Amino acid sequence: MPASPTDLFAYLDALNIAHNTYEHPATFTVEEGRHLKSTMLGGHSKNLFMKDKDGVIVLISAWADSQLKLNQLHKLIGTRRLSFASADLMQDLLGIVPGSVTPFALMNDVDCRVRFIADADLMAFETVNFHPLVNTATTAISSADLRRFADVTGHGLTMIDFSVL
Repeated sequence: MPASPTDLFAYLDALNIAHNTYEHPATFTVEEGRHLKSTMLGGHSKNLFMKDKDGVIVLISAWADSQLKLNQLHKLIGTRRLSFASADLMQDLLGIVPGSVTPFALMNDVDCRVRFIADADLMAFETVNFHPLVNTATTAISSADLRRFADVTGHGLTMIDFSVL
């Protein structure tokens, strides 16, 4: 059974990771949530669940204002060309649905099939913000704690500067 937001918060507490969560109406895109999140400190994210033709699966967390060149990402990541992964694969591996993509879902990927990549521009913020497994809230943690969370889940975090594309 995939983790719930309550499970996530208990997990963060057990890791002594400070977190603040703000509830809001459901948002499915960065633009939809921009006005809601304008009062929340830190870097806001856009998160992409992608795979290549060889079956390499990646979760990319980028700064909301980054201009990602989707047809060029693979060159920096070291994969073949990437496309968006299916909702079924997302549900199977991360236990979430489209619109709720978040690195917090790595806790559901117990087989560590997903490679986690974070944008250097996002990680430059002291505080970073993500959906807590649902898109009706935003949870803030420190960027250092995001790295620790990824490590504890067995995924690690590969930081890439997407601005060079």
